[in-house]
Amino acid sequence: MKIAYLMNQHPYSSCTFIRREIVGVEACGFKVSRFSIRSPETKLVDEADIQEVNQTRYILGAGAVGLMLGVVSTALMKPSRFLSALKLTLKMGRVSDRGMVVNLAYLAEACVLLKWLQDDQIEHVHAHFATNSTAVALLCHTLGGPTYSFTVHGPHEFDKPEALSLTDKIEQSAFVATISSFSKSQLFRWCGYKQWAKIHIIRCGVDDMFLTHPHVPLSQLPRFVCVGRLSEQKGHLLLIEAVSQLAAEGLEFKVVLVGDGPLRSQIETMVTQLNLQNHVEITGWASNAEVRQQILESQIMVAPSFAEGLPVVIMESLALSRPVISTYIAGTPELVQPGKCGWLIPAGSAEALAGAMRAAMQTPLPELEQMGKAGAALVVQNHNAAHEAGRLADLFRQYAAER
Repeated sequence: MKIAYLMNQHPYSSCTFIRREIVGVEACGFKVSRFSIRSPETKLVDEADIQEVNQTRYILGAGAVGLMLGVVSTALMKPSRFLSALKLTLKMGRVSDRGMVVNLAYLAEACVLLKWLQDDQIEHVHAHFATNSTAVALLCHTLGGPTYSFTVHGPHEFDKPEALSLTDKIEQSAFVATISSFSKSQLFRWCGYKQWAKIHIIRCGVDDMFLTHPHVPLSQLPRFVCVGRLSEQKGHLLLIEAVSQLAAEGLEFKVVLVGDGPLRSQIETMVTQLNLQNHVEITGWASNAEVRQQILESQIMVAPSFAEGLPVVIMESLALSRPVISTYIAGTPELVQPGKCGWLIPAGSAEALAGAMRAAMQTPLPELEQMGKAGAALVVQNHNAAHEAGRLADLFRQYAAER
């Protein structure tokens, strides 16, 4: 069975789980073509991501002329299908927060994609995120293209489900994958109960370089690591506030921020103003191997996010036997069990975050080691990339058989 993966932007430094999933599906015997609406907008540092670029076709790479020719050709060859897709585009555009023009662009992109899928004899399309990639997959299907499915991650899909026409996307899909019980429940809110059976939990998987790495004892020094895009929803500014509180108590520790993003200059300014240069380090973007090394050199992963699906970096840290401090949001409590493999705090509270970090520093090293090992066992059980890709492959086969 020949399938295609469709993403908004691929590869993407903070979405390496998609690359791993594709590789896992290929290992199950599927031939996978990769399509992306746009090319990467940030620098790629992981060699596997760089190689992925060469295997991906970019729809916007067709240019304005290519998009227009796609529309004209499809309208002439499939007039009734094109009219149905246009009506659906106008329906989605009326409720979309992106506006009608952007949704008409989705239709043009779907026309280009339709030709590429036909040329590659693709039988099914799987999209990641219920945003523009799934909109293009839906419109392409309406134009007469292959069936589609999609994976919902959250939290953005749940912030504006009506503007994303989430109900229509679920109803027209072959099936929907989602990464946690929490996100499954949110999808139940936006479709009729007769659609519930097509929604399946396929968890994000951890790379083998994390799952199979030999155990490395925790650092003797109190060192926290925070991995992720430097943006508001990740809670970095509150983390700096918590660091300031702990530094004022005279505690000796370090926090390493691995990542980059729009908030970097503001974080750096805050660090300077609070005189925290000896407590905070920012590395910038890092490859998978570099992320692994930063985690191994730490005692604790801290992820103080306000909005997430279920962060892969939490899985990676636990896989390397590092306890985690995170927040009571979305799917995180399904993995981070307080007292067993980490700490959970209310999101948005610098005081609670400082308290958890203080508690971690006061926890004897053998106890931290035991918490890390308990977390590693949970990840092996629930977040093996190859196993989860195999479950998704089973869904592809099941749907193909039913069809």
